[in-house]
Amino acid sequence: MLLKNKTLLITGGTGSFGNAVLQRFLNTDHFSEIRIFSRDEKKQDDMRNQLKSNKLKYYIGDVRDFDSIEPATRGVDFVFHAAALKQVPSCEFFPMQAVKTNVEGTFNLIRAAASNRVEKVICLSTDKAAYPINAMGISKALMEKVAIAESRNLKDTTVCLTRYGNVMASRGSVIPLFINQIKNGLPLTVTDPNMTRFLMSLYDAVDLVLFAFEHGNPGDLFVNKAPAATIGDLAQAVKELADVDNEIKIIGTRHGEKLYETLCTREEMVKAEDMGAFYRVPADNRDLNYAMYFSEGEQKVAKIEDYHSHNTERLDVEGVKKLISKLALVRKTLLGETLEEYIV
Repeated sequence: MLLKNKTLLITGGTGSFGNAVLQRFLNTDHFSEIRIFSRDEKKQDDMRNQLKSNKLKYYIGDVRDFDSIEPATRGVDFVFHAAALKQVPSCEFFPMQAVKTNVEGTFNLIRAAASNRVEKVICLSTDKAAYPINAMGISKALMEKVAIAESRNLKDTTVCLTRYGNVMASRGSVIPLFINQIKNGLPLTVTDPNMTRFLMSLYDAVDLVLFAFEHGNPGDLFVNKAPAATIGDLAQAVKELADVDNEIKIIGTRHGEKLYETLCTREEMVKAEDMGAFYRVPADNRDLNYAMYFSEGEQKVAKIEDYHSHNTERLDVEGVKKLISKLALVRKTLLGETLEEYIV
């Protein structure tokens, strides 16, 4: 895919995903300009001082405000839409805030991108949007519906989606929490040791989005195939890599948490296209009159399983150690390596 001399906009660009994108592309000839759009001027200033790159342009604004996101999309070729409220407990207590950012913010972005004829928009979603039980997942599920609905009516702009599971070592995730607890001599707090989660790196997340850029049709949803592990095994793996004997303390399930996460529902798996390392789920492009002449069900749904963290490849403690030991955060803080690259 030709990305030279193109302009990329990353909403929520100071977050973990934005940093991973910059680590991938900042010192290459991909993209002549990368725009960072976010609300946090402090993080933008830190990024500006740390990276010191003329390729980067910074925009202060909020996706909730159309008048701030619209100018940022002028002259843009591609958009990674990563701006979101992601923390499950906080969204449980402030669900309308999740709606305003995750749903209304996405609608604003797509309208702005369409008005400025952006070539392609990739909206980042989460496994919590499949069979959602919490406010964060529900808002992301509705975000997906908004993106797919808008994609049907756009001529010059293609809107696609990616859905992925837990991103290892991302801001606010459990691995940095475990490392911090080890550093402070505290027990490693585990909600339910039998709870399973998909394990993806930030590089996997970037690969998924780039795959969607190259192969996406309007309304497509892309899912990365990923291994999973129990939270208990993940905590044990971090302990063994750190060579410590901190207690693993079970604290109980938090607000809105599931025993396992689903990346593709069985209704989606019926029409999913296996593309090797990814699934592509095409949009349902029937109009409101689809049942005018006939109506029939889909018999395959009853015979197909969801794709979830209980039935994907399951890593044991040794497998988790091998996987997470590749992470820059783990290599630096637990394995004592000196890393000069920008750590995300």
